[in-house]
Amino acid sequence: MRIKDFWTKVLGLKHTIVEGMDFLDEAEEAREPAVVVRVRVRKKYADRCGICGRRCSGYDRGSGRRHWRALDVGEIRCYLEADAPRVFCSEHGVVVAQVPWARHGAGHTYALDDAVAWLAAHSSKLAVCQLLRIAWETVGAIVQRVVADARARRDPFDGLRRIGIDEISYKKGQRYLSVVVDHDSGRLIWIAPGRDEATLAGFFQLLGPERCAQLTLVSADAGAWIAKAVTTYCPNARLCMDPFHVVSWATDALDELRRQVWNLARHSGQQAIASDIKGARWALWKNPEDLTARQKASLADIARTNRPLYRGYLLKEQLRQVFHLPHPEAMALLQRWLSWARRCRLDPFVRLAKTITDHLATIEAALRYRLTNARIESVNTKIRLITRVAFGFRSPDALGALALLSLGGYCPALPGRS
Repeated sequence: MRIKDFWTKVLGLKHTIVEGMDFLDEAEEAREPAVVVRVRVRKKYADRCGICGRRCSGYDRGSGRRHWRALDVGEIRCYLEADAPRVFCSEHGVVVAQVPWARHGAGHTYALDDAVAWLAAHSSKLAVCQLLRIAWETVGAIVQRVVADARARRDPFDGLRRIGIDEISYKKGQRYLSVVVDHDSGRLIWIAPGRDEATLAGFFQLLGPERCAQLTLVSADAGAWIAKAVTTYCPNARLCMDPFHVVSWATDALDELRRQVWNLARHSGQQAIASDIKGARWALWKNPEDLTARQKASLADIARTNRPLYRGYLLKEQLRQVFHLPHPEAMALLQRWLSWARRCRLDPFVRLAKTITDHLATIEAALRYRLTNARIESVNTKIRLITRVAFGFRSPDALGALALLSLGGYCPALPGRS
């Protein structure tokens, strides 16, 4: 095998001619040993716009010879060296000509970009930096570049019908990311910093009026900013309240009631009863099927000695049962629950009944279409894990790109693997 063919195979080059190679040791201009492979683009693929790939007329020689960092060869850094002429594109103007070994505007080859992206999705950012000898900021830039390239090749919003919307905190100080997931594919399709109507409007504007009109169901929590954006941009979509959030309201109401009863017993000198109520928190919170023997005994004591608190527990459990029944039976039970809660004389549950009445249409839609935010909560959990494993992403845009890379189906294969 000729040496030029050898380097073509080793570096995975296509549409490229290897002209020669040089070895730079520490005594020369390189700070450490490096291999520089001199290449040029085959004539058939030369003089193309770096953005759209259209054949163009030459403009000038650009900045002359350029270097692109490639994957290391053993323990030695490797670079590609080639001319970087500029061409005139009728659509994009004067741009650097396309090269088949690297993305437009990148200083790294496709192989190095893909290796960095794959490692970033499966290991910490620090490990990627040390293994491939690149800077921290470079990892984030490469991940964003790979994701942008993949999304340009495949429309991420094609065929959207049912989506879930939520927010996730990524840093202290009320720093949030808005997250959108496709219920049908389970993929993360959009993520952006912010948690308000304007942020979400950016997603719907990106989607466009035609595709917004094709959305049929949107699952979310009770955030007013989500409801306003969906109502404004998605005329045909039904908003479905996430059942988990409704049940969590009941749990919060029950805990507020428990604290009221505990304070009343504590201030009246009933220390033993107050201690029992304080220790019954988990017995009241947990589902009946998950209770331990000790928690069942604690709940039985409350049923015998504290009827208002036990009535609140029954209200919480009956509301939970609503979301386990088919739509007609669930709505009938919910109406009976609302009637009971309004006259139960327990302030937290009276307020809860008013809140549920205000959101009754979206709760009814969730019961009818059996749509929850469980899938998007699963994605949020994975984003939190990504944030911890790949520590070092200080930019929300870089973190969002890494989340899309891992959860949006954009992670490339390792170079040389299919």
